[in-house]
Amino acid sequence: MNKLKILVVEDDPNLGKILLEYLEAKNFEITLAIDGEDGLEKFLNNTWDILLLDVMMPKKDGFSLAKDIRKVDKTIPIIFLTAKSQKDNIIKAFKIGADDYLTKPFSIEELLARIEAIMKRVPEKDSQELSDEFRLGSYKYLHNQNLLVDKDKNKYSLTTKENELLKLFCANVNDKVDRNAALIKIWGDDSYYNARSMDVYIAKLRKYLKSDPKIEIKTIHGYGFKLLILD
Repeated sequence: MNKLKILVVEDDPNLGKILLEYLEAKNFEITLAIDGEDGLEKFLNNTWDILLLDVMMPKKDGFSLAKDIRKVDKTIPIIFLTAKSQKDNIIKAFKIGADDYLTKPFSIEELLARIEAIMKRVPEKDSQELSDEFRLGSYKYLHNQNLLVDKDKNKYSLTTKENELLKLFCANVNDKVDRNAALIKIWGDDSYYNARSMDVYIAKLRKYLKSDPKIEIKTIHGYGFKLLILD
C-alpha cells in the first residue's frame, strides 16, 4: 500500500519538525512548507492526500492559501492548525472548506486520529493521469514528449505551458475547466498578465487542432473553457 502523502504548511520550525518526525514514524510521507507562498508552490507541483495548514503565517495566511487551493481542488482534505480559537475563525475555516480544525496546543495523537478518521471517509481518487499516448480525435497526443501528431504525421512540438494546458483539457475532456483554477495550477496565480498569456497559448492550441472539425476548445463565458470532442 502506498504511503499517504501529507503537505504540512507551518512556519514554526519546532512544531514542523515534531510533526515531520512523528508522522513519518507513523508511515506517512511528509513534506514541510515554511509559509503560505511556499505551501502553494509545493501544493501545485505535486499530488497530496491531505493538507495540514497553519493559519497565522507570513507572506500568505492559511485561510488565503486554502481559498487558492480550493480553486484548484475542491475535495482534498484540509485540517487547520491554529492558535486562534475564536468562534468566528472556526466558522470561517469551515466556510472556506476545512474538514477539521485543531487549536494549538494540541495532542499529536489526537491529530493522528483526526487524519485517520478523515481518510476513512475519503473515496479513492479517480485517476486523471493520461496514458502516454492519448487519442485526441485524429491526433495522437504524447504529453510526456510535449508532442502532438496529426493524421498526416505532422508533428507539433508544444511549449511547456501549451503542454500543461492541453494535458489539463484532456484530463477533463468534454467537461468544464475553471479559468482561474487553470491559471493557479499552471502559472501559480490568476493575475491579469497571466490570464492574457493563457489566452495566447489557447489560441495556439486551437491553431494546432484546427484540421479536425470534431475538436473544439470552447470558451465558457464567465467560467473558463471546455475541450469538446464530437462523435
